[in-house]
Amino acid sequence: MEPRFLLLSDVAAELNVSDSQVYHMVRSGELPAIKIGGRGQWRVERARLEEYIQQKYAETADWVRSNPLTERDAE
Repeated sequence: MEPRFLLLSDVAAELNVSDSQVYHMVRSGELPAIKIGGRGQWRVERARLEEYIQQKYAETADWVRSNPLTERDAE
């Protein structure tokens, strides 16, 4: 069974980005997370990460539709 909550480093590995990029996404509110414990460690719920990924797929699809590939781009 996979854990419900992920460390920011786990999220970074999943998305293939740096830990600092994930921290910025969390602090900016782009990626929902919770702060737990006395030292305030961040955790991202796996379900929220999956929702975030699906949102990014939808945003990318919209962008692709709005910016069709031209012959110059294909080269």
